Amino acid sequence: MAITGSGGAAIRGGARIASKLDHRIAMSMVVAGLGSREPVTIDDVSPVATSYPVFFRSLDALTGRGN
Repeated sequence: MAITGSGGAAIRGGARIASKLDHRIAMSMVVAGLGSREPVTIDDVSPVATSYPVFFRSLDALTGRGN
């Protein structure tokens, strides 16, 4: 597998994501949305609590968005 980055430019975004109740999909798409021009909409992020109950609190602290 090869993953090519954007060179630092924001990704397009604007996607609607079906997490399929998978915490990994939900968390990775939340993080992808941080670097997107358009919002990334995820249908259900509740499965994140399965593996990382304080994920959003940690993300807010890292990004400064929770202040």
